[in-house]
Amino acid sequence: MKIWKNGVNPRPPYFAVIFISVKSEHQEGFMEMDEKTLELATGFPGYLGHESMGDATKNIFISYWDTMESIEKWKNHQVHLMAKEKGIQQWYNYYLSQICEVKSAHELNRLP
Repeated sequence: MKIWKNGVNPRPPYFAVIFISVKSEHQEGFMEMDEKTLELATGFPGYLGHESMGDATKNIFISYWDTMESIEKWKNHQVHLMAKEKGIQQWYNYYLSQICEVKSAHELNRLP
């Protein structure tokens, strides 16, 4: 389920950053950095929301942004750069990052 900033579904167009990953066995410091980057991202200009699903090893995380410029600024944020470097060196055996433009969105929600 998506977690939209302020509980508001944005109107397209907007952008999605899709991060698919498989973690390594070496997770020292991961949880702390994950919490820190999520907290920073949710307050970052242009952030619209996110969703995540997976298990202890495989995960898909999608963040939503208003513009490509917002994504670029977040991509170059010092803490995000540190997390990315640590992920490459230690935390991930595999990842794929993709940026997509959302031109249309339709939702059905019967969840309580």
